[in-house]
Amino acid sequence: MKRLQIGFLASGNGSSACAIMDAMAAGDLAADPRLMVSNMKTAGALEAARARGVPALCIPTQKDPQAADARIVSEMEAHAVDLIVMSGYLRRLGPKTLARYAGRIINIHPGPLPRFGGEGMYGRRVHEAVLAAGVPESGVVIHVVDEEYDHGPQLATRAVPVLPGDSAEDLEARVKAAEPPFFVETLRRIAEGALQLPQPASSQP
Repeated sequence: MKRLQIGFLASGNGSSACAIMDAMAAGDLAADPRLMVSNMKTAGALEAARARGVPALCIPTQKDPQAADARIVSEMEAHAVDLIVMSGYLRRLGPKTLARYAGRIINIHPGPLPRFGGEGMYGRRVHEAVLAAGVPESGVVIHVVDEEYDHGPQLATRAVPVLPGDSAEDLEARVKAAEPPFFVETLRRIAEGALQLPQPASSQP
């Protein structure tokens, strides 16, 4: 079976991306890290990738989103990426990236979807909303990325309990601890063919 060729998008430390790259290096995931891209030049994910011998570059998006969109596509193509993994990437993807990699961009979200997703729902805001809702458990969702925030088809979910007396910080720490190994496990299932990525609508018969 063909190995996955993975490109990463991260805005911060990219903890899930680091766990994924380490799993590849250990031979625990049939995939190769091709490129790390961040919109922030100070992102820890860039240095983490370089320390592992993975090409890394900053593509700022704020001043010229259209140019950034085109460059992300060209760089991913130049590095032979066939699957993009978002690891805490906090910018909306542009139409060129979404079209070129339709059905081949996946993201992890730190709360149940769709209830605790959407524009502006990231980081601690998600955990605060979960606690305010009084639900007995939160969760981690890995989903395909489309043009809407947290909207694409869900690939895998894992429940994370909400414990009595939890603060948003407590719940955030528990969810963050669950994310990296769950992302590695899900990618392993994709690489092994046990989990299929959905076909983009344009390629379906």
